[in-house]
Amino acid sequence: MDALRAPAIFIGFLLLTLVCLPAQWVALKLALPARARIPVFYHRMLCRIIGIRIRVVGTPIKEGGLMLANHNGWVDIILLSSLSPLSFVAKSEVNEWPLFGLLSRLQRTIFVRRGEKRRTVSDRDIIRDRLKAGEILVIFAEGTSSDGNRVLPFKSALVGAAELPLENSGPTRHPPVQPVSIAYVASYGIPMGRETRPFYAWYGDMDLLPHLWGVFATGPLDVVIEFHPPVTVDDVGGRKQLAKHAELRVRAGLMHALHGALMPSTLLAEAHPEDEDEEEAA
Repeated sequence: MDALRAPAIFIGFLLLTLVCLPAQWVALKLALPARARIPVFYHRMLCRIIGIRIRVVGTPIKEGGLMLANHNGWVDIILLSSLSPLSFVAKSEVNEWPLFGLLSRLQRTIFVRRGEKRRTVSDRDIIRDRLKAGEILVIFAEGTSSDGNRVLPFKSALVGAAELPLENSGPTRHPPVQPVSIAYVASYGIPMGRETRPFYAWYGDMDLLPHLWGVFATGPLDVVIEFHPPVTVDDVGGRKQLAKHAELRVRAGLMHALHGALMPSTLLAEAHPEDEDEEEAA
């Protein structure tokens, strides 16, 4: 059965994508309300197909804010997108990736371009308009991904969107910023050690497609996601202080989860409680 796991998941991934991709394309073209919910359904189904179980600590912000998260690789996209409607801020190179660039565009990812002042200003305007419209945007503030065992320093330059005023006149209002810890804690329900976690994390110079196949073949994954209390730049004193504040919160959350401090069921809630309600009703 283990030998069939990766091919079966890959087929399920392709079939689900072939169904949801054109539906999301139409929803975007016609500006239908479903354009926000289809990605949630798509990624929630991917979690089921791959065998990912998510436990959530805390409450995610609902509208008009930023999430600053640690980054273990492409699996993080599936995890966060399965919980609520949101979009990502990513480097422009992602837009050129086969298939995944298309999927990113369909989720309305904002591709930022560095090194050109004119385009940087344009990107900031797009981010501000999206925040003013009430959207949630996710930034992986390390600027890269890690092996899942640690949190790299947050780059304050990537947190500049937190300083964007959301009003053109009147009192200055800055977007709420929520630190988010993502921890890969177990495989097949067995606590995961430092040597196992990199099998799921995508970092360094790993090729994407072989790693994708490897995750499909490795087995079910248990994840803890902690949403820390949101703050603004006004609360902590500026962009650099905000980056450090978020980094410390995210690192503490990761360490607690990896050491099992957040594992008791009394502290955790299942990520998709409506699924349990449907099962009980059935």
